[in-house]
Amino acid sequence: MSEGIPRLLALDKLGIKFGLENIRALCAALHHPELTYPAIIVAGTNGKGSVSAMVDAALGSAGYRSGLYTSPHLARLEERFVVGRQEIETGELERVTTHVLAVIDDLVARGTLTAAPTFFEATTAIAFELFRLSSIDLAVLEVGMGGRLDATNIASPLAAAITTIALDHERFLGTTLPQIAFEKAGVIKPGMPVVLGDPNPEVAEVVSRVCAERGATLVLASDAVETTSRRVDDDLEITVRTRNATYGPLVLALKGRHQIDNAITAIRLLEELRDKGFSIPHEAIEYALTHTVWKGRLDVRRFPDGRSVLFDAAHNPAGARALAGFLAETNRRLPLVFGVMRDKNAVGMLEELLPQVAGLVATEPGNPRALPASELAAVARRVSAALPIDVEPDPQRALARAWTRGPHLLVTGSIFLVGALLERVAPSD
Repeated sequence: MSEGIPRLLALDKLGIKFGLENIRALCAALHHPELTYPAIIVAGTNGKGSVSAMVDAALGSAGYRSGLYTSPHLARLEERFVVGRQEIETGELERVTTHVLAVIDDLVARGTLTAAPTFFEATTAIAFELFRLSSIDLAVLEVGMGGRLDATNIASPLAAAITTIALDHERFLGTTLPQIAFEKAGVIKPGMPVVLGDPNPEVAEVVSRVCAERGATLVLASDAVETTSRRVDDDLEITVRTRNATYGPLVLALKGRHQIDNAITAIRLLEELRDKGFSIPHEAIEYALTHTVWKGRLDVRRFPDGRSVLFDAAHNPAGARALAGFLAETNRRLPLVFGVMRDKNAVGMLEELLPQVAGLVATEPGNPRALPASELAAVARRVSAALPIDVEPDPQRALARAWTRGPHLLVTGSIFLVGALLERVAPSD
């Protein structure tokens, strides 16, 4: 067996490095695969994966062969690379990975690169090359972190979307919303339409200024849009009216009221693509809204004996707030299995979640950056002294401990925790 994928995964220990020099040199050596097809780019703090997935689903329904690049993956590296609505085959990923790593080795040997690229830089180059070899019609690129210095930002997209912006990755992106918005707005290129899904005036002011400076067109997602919704059990039935069309009434495939804003952002971005010459029928957009699957996001997995686990990849206070809203609206108080990275705002997340849960089992995602379960439990006790709190570092044993409190559980706090448990312990719904 080739060692390409294990070598790629080992690059993760290099951590995060901002800058476009490495990815530019690497893509130049690959003869610029990122310029061989049109693309759109989706930035934001929360919701960018959901918007990317909905747009990709609509393109597929419209008959386009699209490439979807997202991050991080939950359980399998192949999840990051989707062509024609299908994850890339492992053999093809291995072949392209081996080729890209050989190019990296040559660049390092010649001194063009002073060190190997990071894991994300390498996976981005692999995505660009996979999409070129797959002869896609359009790439949907989800920004990894920020935007201005993210490896995806060497593409020349036709259009962009910027979803909601919140405090996250403050060490890299800034400690205020305007600072973070500026980093996200770095994806804006001259002449492109930019759909902004965040109504916050601080965010809108920054994005509007960058659009004006670069000759881009700002499209406020909610501008001249009427939306009605009603809850049907755990689902939302919505109707969205834009200047161009009425979508629905239909039941959103992705759960949670926050997905309404993501759906509107996806609709407006798809309407902008129509203006760029893409034929995207009304039915294709409705199909995307009603059929998009995004694993680990308010994802319910049920067992034959009646037990269930609600997985959600919320990993910052804004994501936790959206999850808490879903729990309150659906009248659920579930035992919570919670693990978080050391560099995340655990206090802010727990302040949102603990009033809506029936107990907490603190655990540890399998990652060197994980906050130890005992420290997490101490934080949780400061947030809520009355809540039953247990400590179990092993995630699967944490599930077993939580099941002593009831048959229906919630797992959240880290994408790494959700990824570790989602496929391993829970069957598909």
